[in-house]
Amino acid sequence: MEALELARWQFGITTVYHFILVPLTIGLAPLVALMQTFWWCTGKDHWLKLTNFFGKILLINFALGVATGIVQEFQFGMNWSEYSRFVGDIFGAPLAIEALAAFFLESTFLGLWLFGKERLSKGLHLACIWMVAIGVNLSAYWIIAANSWMQHPVGAVYNAETGRAELDGIGGFLEVITNNTAIAAFGHAVAAAFLVAGTLVAGVCGWWIVRTVRGAGSPASGLAHEGDQAEAEARHVWRPGAMVGLITVVISGVAVILTGHHQGQLMYEQQPMKMASAEAVCDGGESVPLSILAIGDLSNDCENAIHLFELPGVTSFMGTNSFAGEESYLPGVNDVQAEYEELYGEGVDYRPNLVVTYWSFRLMIGLGVFSAALAVWGLWALRGGRVTGSRWFSRLCLVSLPMPFLASSFGWIFTEMGRQPWVVHPNPDNPVDQVWLRTADGVSTVVTSTTVLTSLVTFTLLYAALGVVWFWLVRRYVREGIDPAPAPEPDPADDDQPLSFAY
Repeated sequence: MEALELARWQFGITTVYHFILVPLTIGLAPLVALMQTFWWCTGKDHWLKLTNFFGKILLINFALGVATGIVQEFQFGMNWSEYSRFVGDIFGAPLAIEALAAFFLESTFLGLWLFGKERLSKGLHLACIWMVAIGVNLSAYWIIAANSWMQHPVGAVYNAETGRAELDGIGGFLEVITNNTAIAAFGHAVAAAFLVAGTLVAGVCGWWIVRTVRGAGSPASGLAHEGDQAEAEARHVWRPGAMVGLITVVISGVAVILTGHHQGQLMYEQQPMKMASAEAVCDGGESVPLSILAIGDLSNDCENAIHLFELPGVTSFMGTNSFAGEESYLPGVNDVQAEYEELYGEGVDYRPNLVVTYWSFRLMIGLGVFSAALAVWGLWALRGGRVTGSRWFSRLCLVSLPMPFLASSFGWIFTEMGRQPWVVHPNPDNPVDQVWLRTADGVSTVVTSTTVLTSLVTFTLLYAALGVVWFWLVRRYVREGIDPAPAPEPDPADDDQPLSFAY
């Protein structure tokens, strides 16, 4: 494999792993802040217990997210130095602001929230977690603004002397941060993040409701709850947390659908090849159906794809708000290929990998069904103050937990792979401004394939180890429950004592 292929694999592996952690932080921070607000307003002890319980998961996730995200910055200047040389004047601005303003904001106040629990007043301590919630979402916007510029470059001019894209003054910077692509992507990403966090909260609380009702108790404490005690914990502690998660899933699920529909229409305007590839539509036309399942050779010659199940006119509606007629016309892969050859040069395959694009789009949508099923069953089972001991509901809670994480990751894969072969996609409104860059032209000219392969193997193994640590920590503290067994007093003479994380 050449350095280009290896560099793409490395960036893909590290990015997808990092992005698994990102949505949970973005969505869970506001939910933890909301739980603490309920405690501040009502004084009810169970809200404080839920705040501490999910706050512990937030802290673990944040720490691992930071550790895995730093690597991204280095790859820009090493494996992708030609890309950084071309776009650094624009791309560096939102990334710098994200680090100096948003990341410092969230990390500083997270530290105050963690270590100031017994030192700050209730109001100041609550304000700290809300600042964290604001900070993580601001951080997300600056990152998405930088990525959206790659999807739809605005506010830049091409300098023929230096061969670089440069920011077009203050006005150009304002265009970058108000890019309609960034606004649409941010809304969709945040909605998906709340879906991830809501599913986690609902799934964990739902699992504990069943466990407590059935008298299992906390594995950490070794205590079994029976009768009224089990009923009280399930009804008055875990049920309120589950309702927060379930309501979040419903609201964010609707938001995901609406923002996704808007973003899809925008993609048809700005990146028609991506959306045509998502449906494996070879030739454009009116009333384009939505492909539910396609088999056959989904190579870049999509003529060999056989669509087994289709919904008439649905893809046209997704792109144009019209099921039929002239206004429902959408271009196909072959149409866009011919257009790009005329605009940007012949002899280049402008089609992305159809297998990845087609299936990642479907997995992004299909895996969200589990969160929807959890919301429907959970709201019904817990209606009117009820609790449930159904094992099947408990199993659904566990099965649903990873699904929105995977759906978000497949959505990110679709977004990035569907843009290929561009690393900076041309703006269709300015087809001759030369502010575009192919992925093959963005890789470093001096980094060898051996160097990239070595770092690829190293990072993959390191990230796999971090993934095991993350899963083990989250699983451990989820299973401890709200009231884990108190830790014994440390023995100063004993150096071999297990470490434990408490908040």
